[in-house]
Amino acid sequence: MWPARTESETVTCVACGTHTDRELAREYDKYGNRWEREGKEFEHFCRSCHDELCHHARTELEELLVEIDAGECSRLEFLSRYVATVEDRYGPLEER
Repeated sequence: MWPARTESETVTCVACGTHTDRELAREYDKYGNRWEREGKEFEHFCRSCHDELCHHARTELEELLVEIDAGECSRLEFLSRYVATVEDRYGPLEER
């Protein structure tokens, strides 16, 4: 029999950087399928950041972010690349 766990694991929220107990965090799989667990390392959100997320489908989003090197350039450069790529693929952005 395994000994009881006396110390909980701490994880860091990828949105705000807060450290929280793993049991209180929300698991995030950037590939969109948290049920297939083999060989994956999951990221985590604290509850308040998770509640603020948009829970709509994000088809093609992760691939687009990798393609435009999100996180590797300035915010202004990222936004410029994002808008240009989205307009290229899906047409002009307009409010509905």
